[in-house]
Amino acid sequence: MAFDDKVDYPLGQKRPELVSTPAGHRLDEVTLDALRDGRIGADDLRATPETLRRQSAIALGAGRSQLAGNLARAAELANVPAETILDVYTALRPHRSSADDLEAWATRLESDWDAPLTAAFVREARDVYAKRGLLAAERAQV
Repeated sequence: MAFDDKVDYPLGQKRPELVSTPAGHRLDEVTLDALRDGRIGADDLRATPETLRRQSAIALGAGRSQLAGNLARAAELANVPAETILDVYTALRPHRSSADDLEAWATRLESDWDAPLTAAFVREARDVYAKRGLLAAERAQV
């Protein structure tokens, strides 16, 4: 049976076969006992891109476009190393990056990680920061 964003929410209850860990464990295999026994690891507690995309479709179908966009970006970032995500997060803090720095991050997100939605988000932040005087190059003028 095909996924239906109008009927299959919540996924974990209505379509648990569509939810798995990055290593392929079924949802019912993700338990505290399994973690303690070493049958699953910490990485198995992460959402997969597929699950996040399905959750995004559900949110969009429910008229929650902002949540849908957040989940779609999360799906893009699910396989990006945590260190890279933290570096992008740091770069997005006010007065930390120049417009060129943020463009470089956007380009890298697109080329290295196939994350065009997240790249667009970084570019949007760059434009807003430029208008509000929050880019690093403008720090001395504040």
